[in-house]
Amino acid sequence: MERHDSAWRVFLAFLRLGLTSFGGPIAHLGYFRAEFVERRRWLDDRSYSDLVALCQFLPGPASSQVGMALGLGRAGWPGMLAAWVGFTLPSALILMLFAYGMNEYQVLADSGWVHGLKVVAVAVVAQAVWGMARALCPDRFRAGLAILAALITLALPSAVGQVAAIALAGMLGRIALQSSPPDVLQAASYPISRKLGFAALLLFLLPLAILPIWAAAGGSPTIALLEGFYRSGALVFGGGHVVLPLLQATVVPTGSVGNAEFLAGYGAAQAVPGPLFTFAAYLGTIARGPLQGWPGGLVMLLTLFLPAMLVLVAALPFWERLRQRPDVQTTMAGVNAGVVGILLSALYDPVWTSAVHSRADFGLALAAFGLLVHGRMPPVLVVGLAALGGWALAAD
Repeated sequence: MERHDSAWRVFLAFLRLGLTSFGGPIAHLGYFRAEFVERRRWLDDRSYSDLVALCQFLPGPASSQVGMALGLGRAGWPGMLAAWVGFTLPSALILMLFAYGMNEYQVLADSGWVHGLKVVAVAVVAQAVWGMARALCPDRFRAGLAILAALITLALPSAVGQVAAIALAGMLGRIALQSSPPDVLQAASYPISRKLGFAALLLFLLPLAILPIWAAAGGSPTIALLEGFYRSGALVFGGGHVVLPLLQATVVPTGSVGNAEFLAGYGAAQAVPGPLFTFAAYLGTIARGPLQGWPGGLVMLLTLFLPAMLVLVAALPFWERLRQRPDVQTTMAGVNAGVVGILLSALYDPVWTSAVHSRADFGLALAAFGLLVHGRMPPVLVVGLAALGGWALAAD
């Protein structure tokens, strides 16, 4: 990939996508290909597909990581930052403003249209479970891993249960699954040495070890939030929707964010362009505690994205060797099946239990699911219709 653009030009290119890229990470990857492979010709299809394979393999939001790598390859380190800011800023600002509205007008949390947002979250998560199960659980063994992970997280509805489910699924996958032969694509070059890659890996791992101890020893709610958001960003495999149960286990049991506020924000996040991880900006803004408002939104947004940035930098110099290791392939196949189970348990609790209280609620969720899966209607439109449906049901 030739590096001869300014960071400003990279920012403008990604800002346009941040304002217009609806539809989730798979759609984002399609927008990126159309913009940077076909229109701008920053790289060829072969290099782009290899980059997508890497980012889908790593923990974190795949589409955002692809964008970061494209910016890095085009304009160096300033380009990487510019790509992330341009793609992330629009939806983060919208969700922070929504959080301010929820805080200012508490009656909104009980309004019909906000209840519609909670109901549409049922349809969105069900669609994610459906699609991920078909792609990541193609055989009985991996389907069994998903069910096992769901049972563990239902029995242990906490961060400990989620980490245990992911670790067990990865271990069983490594033992029982067979790896597939690697493809022949070659990785594009990036301005990252192996020494820098090792340093990024160390920086990625250190907070995972230090923050839990600090949070337990100090008892600070702010440090506990930072630990939960960083851990959530580091453990998201299989798609951005998996961040839902991880963040819910961080903010709801502690009382930082109410369950109704959490689900309303998650529903609103489906209606904005850009990455789903910007949900962190909403949670940080609306959270109760020393760190809240727009400073809290920005801090939690950076905290959730930081592990994705670090692990991408760590992996880029070693990608070709890493992707061909059979033990890595089978471990990741098991992990991916496990995260399907985690998301399945989240579909029941907190999503279903908090949103569906009547036959009318179930009917609205079912209609939204049908429009998403079979009608292939844009998520932003389905979210709007669900909000109207919730308002109409409340008015009856």
